[in-house]
Amino acid sequence: MSDIGRTALVTGASRGIGLAIANLFRGTGKIRVLAPDRKELDLSSNTSVDRYLSQLAWPMDILVNNAGINPLAGSTEITDFDIESTLQVNLISPMRLIRGIVPSMIKRNYGRIVNISSIWGTVSKIRRVVYSTSKSGLNGMTRAMAVELAKYNIMINAVAPGFVNTELTRQNNTKEELKAIAGTIPIGRLAEPHEIAELVAFLTSEKNTYITGQTIFADGGYTCL
Repeated sequence: MSDIGRTALVTGASRGIGLAIANLFRGTGKIRVLAPDRKELDLSSNTSVDRYLSQLAWPMDILVNNAGINPLAGSTEITDFDIESTLQVNLISPMRLIRGIVPSMIKRNYGRIVNISSIWGTVSKIRRVVYSTSKSGLNGMTRAMAVELAKYNIMINAVAPGFVNTELTRQNNTKEELKAIAGTIPIGRLAEPHEIAELVAFLTSEKNTYITGQTIFADGGYTCL
């Protein structure tokens, strides 16, 4: 482990975009990756988040808040549970993780944070009330924290993917629906998880010395229409 240069915490790294990010970090041979499962870090529980933070063995150089949930419900359908659980997992827990990890970044005058947002935090569609709200909040948090943390050489950004070819996307859409979705994207296809991971890898690297407070869309041009 003596050759490990940085330590990264990636939430929601068991599949999809999170797994691609964790694997890309591991592939460098220079980043120690912490990718806790839900038993280790349950983002629906403040107690679990605080316990996990208290047990960290290393200071974090990189934090990627990737985990999220997306209950589909319209304005009149939404339950208290949908509201509370989505805001907890998508917004409150990322904020608590940042709050817990940032002090050591400030002390060492270095940190890179990426919040995985969504195009639905800026544009939206039906039955995305709580999800869009949570991701809009994540974007706002990113901007506010960037202003505060820039003087400590801590860069914090959000990445907003559009339609990505993940297991969940394939579960929620038929082949015909996926083909129709691809037809609405100027680039003509869904993103692959590794393409999102490459963007995150740059933003969390030492090469990123000036980009902070941004929500960067990775959607093949979808939101340009």
